[in-house]
Amino acid sequence: MGFILSAIDTVDTIDAATFKKNYLDPRRPLVIKGLTGNWPAINKWTPEYLKKVVGQKVVPLYDNSKADPSKPINSAAAQMPFDDYIDLIMAQPTELRIFFFNIFKHAPELLNDLILPKDLMGGFIESMPAMFFGGSNSVTFLHYDIDLPHIFHTHFHGNKHIILFENKWKERLYCLPNATYALEDYDVANPDTKKFPALEGVKGIEVFLEHGDTLFMPTGYWHWMKYLDGGYSLSLRAWDASLTRKAASLYNLAIKGGLDSALKMAFKGDYAKYRERVAVKRADKALAKGRPY
Repeated sequence: MGFILSAIDTVDTIDAATFKKNYLDPRRPLVIKGLTGNWPAINKWTPEYLKKVVGQKVVPLYDNSKADPSKPINSAAAQMPFDDYIDLIMAQPTELRIFFFNIFKHAPELLNDLILPKDLMGGFIESMPAMFFGGSNSVTFLHYDIDLPHIFHTHFHGNKHIILFENKWKERLYCLPNATYALEDYDVANPDTKKFPALEGVKGIEVFLEHGDTLFMPTGYWHWMKYLDGGYSLSLRAWDASLTRKAASLYNLAIKGGLDSALKMAFKGDYAKYRERVAVKRADKALAKGRPY
């Protein structure tokens, strides 16, 4: 059986009071199809236009391979001029993707094409809009964002497949110690529950984004993403109002991020094997005890 996946709630529009009551406060994901209807970017940000404004800026590229235990997470596999990369993902399938790219540093005029959804909530980190690009079949590994923001993730050009899990399932997802990501040995879209039995019955949410759709991902949600077509997405980040959540964000950045990278660099493969053993042991224990329930 594997994961138990439900469809995500989807609306065309939503008012602030309803959004706060039904999604922001209870931290429930939502797709808003009409949020970007008044954004110039929706019609303006074609592949050709982005190539024109960013040009030949050389960008780091990432693939679907398992992380090298001797390197920090998100180490680049290759690099390429931006315009050549856009041509590549529009022409053919490729695993190569651009991760957390501050495109606005190179083309600040693009900021004029966005309208932050401040009518829904406050706390947006205006200095941190980021873009992600991928060819069809490129995958973003299962993780949750280390700084614990709320995320408004808008997709452009083509379709994207996303699977979400509440953070309460992290042990059953084989979360690695000192990290915000899981074992990379199972296929999230088709998990082998004989090899990874703790995945059996884990409840998640399945999402398919089309051009212009915006996914609201609440703080701490695990997410796995696959580009079904060559395309790109924009993430707008906002702080949770809870002081406890902000403190957890600082802790993650200081302890989990820094400690994990330091241990990986110091102990390399031995540390990687240790983390995997601990992740499996914790998952088996959680399954035996029926957690998170």
